[in-house]
Order: sequence, then C-alpha cells, then structure tokens
Amino acid sequence: MQPQTPTTAHRIKSIIGGSLGNLVEWYDWYAYTAFSLCFSAAFFPTGNQTAQLLNTSGIFAIGFLMRPIGGWLMGTYADRKGRKTALTFSVLLMSVGSLMIAIVPGYKQIGIIAPIVLLIARMLQGLSVGGEYGTSATYLSEMATKKHRGFYSSFQYVTLIMGQLIALAVLISLQRIFLTEQQLHQWGWRIPFGVGAILAITVMYLRRSLQESASFKQEAEPAAKRGTIKALAEHPRAVLTVMGLTVGGSVAFYTFTTYMQKFLVITSGFSKNSATLISTLTLVVFMLLQPAFGLLSDKIGRKPLLIGFGVLGTICTIPILTALGATKDVWVAFALIMCALIITSGYTAINAVVKAELFPANIRALGVGFPYAIAVSLFGGTAEPLALSFKNNGHQEWFYWYVTGCIALSLLLYLTMKDTKKHSKIETE
Repeated sequence: MQPQTPTTAHRIKSIIGGSLGNLVEWYDWYAYTAFSLCFSAAFFPTGNQTAQLLNTSGIFAIGFLMRPIGGWLMGTYADRKGRKTALTFSVLLMSVGSLMIAIVPGYKQIGIIAPIVLLIARMLQGLSVGGEYGTSATYLSEMATKKHRGFYSSFQYVTLIMGQLIALAVLISLQRIFLTEQQLHQWGWRIPFGVGAILAITVMYLRRSLQESASFKQEAEPAAKRGTIKALAEHPRAVLTVMGLTVGGSVAFYTFTTYMQKFLVITSGFSKNSATLISTLTLVVFMLLQPAFGLLSDKIGRKPLLIGFGVLGTICTIPILTALGATKDVWVAFALIMCALIITSGYTAINAVVKAELFPANIRALGVGFPYAIAVSLFGGTAEPLALSFKNNGHQEWFYWYVTGCIALSLLLYLTMKDTKKHSKIETE
C-alpha cells in the first residue's frame, strides 16, 4: 500500500519542525565561535590573544573533523531507520556537548583536563552537526513539492543563520545589558551553552512528532542495503559533485560569517561590541535573502545561481577583504560584508536541495551528508584557523588568495554540472 501523500499543512508543519530543530543545533554549534573571544583565556594559559584564539579555533576545527563520522553514522541511520529518528538523535548529542562546555571548570582549576573536556564536547557536537546537515537537507527536500523545492529547502540555511544570530543576540544581551565585561569573561560565557543544552532537549521531543517523508516510506530497498558505503560507491559522480560544490561555498560562508567577528577585531581594529553588532546586522539581512534565492532557483534553475556565486566570488573576494581590513567605519564594513554575503547566497540558499537532488532515496541522507562533511571539514572548518595562522605570521593577504582559489575551483564544477532542477532524483509528488 502506498503511503498517503502529505497535505500542504503536513508539509509546512514538518518543515517548520525540522527547521526549528536545525536552528537549535546550529545555535549550539555557533555559540562556541560567538563566545570564543570571551572564554579562550579560561581554557588555555595566559598569553597572546591571537595564540589563544588559535587554540580555541583549533578545537573548533577538530569538531569539524568529526563531522564526516557523524555524516556517515547518521546518514546510514537515516537511510535505514528514517529521517525523523536520526534527526531526534542528532539533537540529543548536541545537548550533551553543550552541557559539558557549560559546566567544565577552567584551566586554572583543573589544568590540562579543561581543554581536553572542551575537545571531547566539540567532538560530540561535530558528530551531531555532521549528521544533522545531510539528514535535515534530505528531509526538507523530500517534504517539499517539486515546484517549490528550492524555496522550502532554503529554510535550512535560514535556520542555520538564525541559530548563529541567536548566539550573537545572547552575546550582545550579556555584553550590553546583564553583565560587565569582567563577569562575561569569568563565568557569563557559560550561560549560552546551558541555554543551548536545555533547548536541544526540548527540540528532541518536538522532533519525535514529525511526519516521516514519503520518499523514505516508499523506498523498496531492504533496510540492510540502504545507506551503505557500497551503495554510495555506485554514484561516484554525485559524490564528487557534492564535494566540489562544497569547497568554495563553505570557505566563503565561514569566512564572511563566523570568522568576520574576529577579523573585524584583530585586523580592522573595531571593538568587540562593534564587531558583534556589524556581524549581527549582516547576518539578519543574509538570513532574509535565503528564501528569495531559493524561490529564484525554482524559477530559473539551480545552475545559474551557482555560476553567479562562482564568478562574482572569484572576482570580488580579494577587493572586499582588502577594503574591509582597511576600513574603520561601521557602515562601510557592513556594506562590504553584505556584498560578500549576497554573492555567497547563490550557494547557501540552494546547496542543500542541489545535493539532495543528486541521489536516490535509499542513500540520499548518506550521499548528502558524508561527502559534504568531508569537504566542509577540510575547507570550511579550517578556514578560520588558517586565516588566524596567516595573520599571526604576518601574511594575512595570503588567506584572501586562498578563499578566491577555493571559489574558482568550485566554479569549474558549476560550469560543467547538470542543473539538478531539471535532472532531480527526488520523486515527483
């Protein structure tokens, strides 16, 4: 018996439910980078600020290295047991990681154990986010109708950015309303991680009521043969396409979102408060752009947007970063970052649906999540530590060329790939 086709109301409820879980996952993930300027000294010996940031960013990168494992484990689980079950478990892992960061004593109290616990917590969060991306991208794409698949799936990045915004909003509230700077650096940085742990538990129960996607229900392949590396190996072109898509987009995204707060402080010379405000304003506009770009992809296709990102990103990245490093004006900095994020929206708004449209249902979550996690770990996760390393060694402009090169590399793929809107492997409903 064929499962009943979801009604519009069911689709919207499922997309909202899946997106809210995604929001909390990414809030927890980004709280680390938003508050790293505050807690880096708590976990590492007193010294040079850039060196302390390098240590915390290194652990951030190690969290990224866990994402392929999470993409593999959760992708396999989602393809065998269902998208809803995997999404519920991933948010539980995130809650545990956040709680560990919230309660662990600092370096002065327990010495080297403190950064070790921080590392373990980020590894758990890396597993969680690694599984979250592929599974939520698959779920949102499968729950959407063919006509509006780009629009609905764009909400993955809406909630991803919203999670980062909420982390920044918590930081601004603590900085400017509730705590002094000394209190924030001593103990206040623990608050967002405690809040994140509680929210993640709440969302875990919310996700248990989600409707499973029709694509998964209709999959005839035996569960033991779904989501296997052997089955994934039958689609080498799709796997390489996912990785190639991700290289330039992830480096651009992490450069102009998570790293920007630090760039504005240690390179442009803005205060921490001003840098946080600029980052927040740009992210608000960036978030609102995602559905518009997703809707545009439903009209004209995915490929034109990807090519636009590749061409403009290759041409404009070095001039934008050079000008940004020299400006002292808040609104000039806002405008420059905004230009970069508008360009990057050509990738972020549609990358989830493009990847989901490459694979059949029996390996879709694994196919989206695993190769993406490998690429984002190698390139997105290392962007900030690499930028800080270049900065620390007096060659910051080398990083500008690196970002440009990564985008140009992905552009070569965008020019030669098929438009997945016209060649989608998601069933027409």
